[in-house]
Amino acid sequence: MTGRPVVFVHGLWLHATSWTPWMDLFRDQGYQPIAPGWPGEPDTVEEARNHPELVADTTIDAATEHFADIIADLDDVPVLVGHSFGGLIVEKLLGEGIGAGAVAIDPAQIKGVLPLPLAQLRAGLPGLGNPANLHKAVSLTAKEFRFGFGNALSEEESNALYEKWTIPSPARPLFQAAAANFVMHSQAAVDTANQTRGPLLLISGTADHTVPDVVTRSTLKQYRDSAAVTELKQFEGRGHSLTIDAGWPEVAHAVLDWLKTNGL
Repeated sequence: MTGRPVVFVHGLWLHATSWTPWMDLFRDQGYQPIAPGWPGEPDTVEEARNHPELVADTTIDAATEHFADIIADLDDVPVLVGHSFGGLIVEKLLGEGIGAGAVAIDPAQIKGVLPLPLAQLRAGLPGLGNPANLHKAVSLTAKEFRFGFGNALSEEESNALYEKWTIPSPARPLFQAAAANFVMHSQAAVDTANQTRGPLLLISGTADHTVPDVVTRSTLKQYRDSAAVTELKQFEGRGHSLTIDAGWPEVAHAVLDWLKTNGL
């Protein structure tokens, strides 16, 4: 008997290979992990940096459909694990009945989430600060990465992660999420009332600037009309880098424990 597949979905500004340590751990635990890139994303960080145009203008729906197609080709129903906009995508997929269960780590805000803290606005400025970015791929500077991802880390560790994993990412999902509550059929909408979906774990870093804890707590409230399992786990003092920084094993093991508890 082979292990259950796990599909890891990254968010903006990180490359799919940033999940490599997680994949090694999950493989050791008997799972079959994969970490596909977003549509058009090259196989390496270097290639992605050299060809930002390949991912420019990618929408939330286009990315979600891309991962749904990949999941449809798997031999078994997978667990979905997403970070940031990857978290929003796995929430969308689970709401559509795709996947046995999902973990959304510091997930980008879905339609219906109202809090918009100043730190989150500042973290999104590299993309949202210029309307001309709508159809472009945008890169972060080391300083912007430090504020949005590495604020709970030493400058040395933040800079090292920036050099290792960051890539240009489409700005369009940022605009879509920012306008979600003003658009009737927003692509950031999730079927939070689905009663028959698998279990969902939301994870929040309490020091996160990009997706502040208050945003993730508000996301949890959006699921109040569903009787399906929906839980929140908070990591004190952790920022948006919690999937890639030196403390990632604590988060990963918490995810593994939750999956085991829920029969996944």
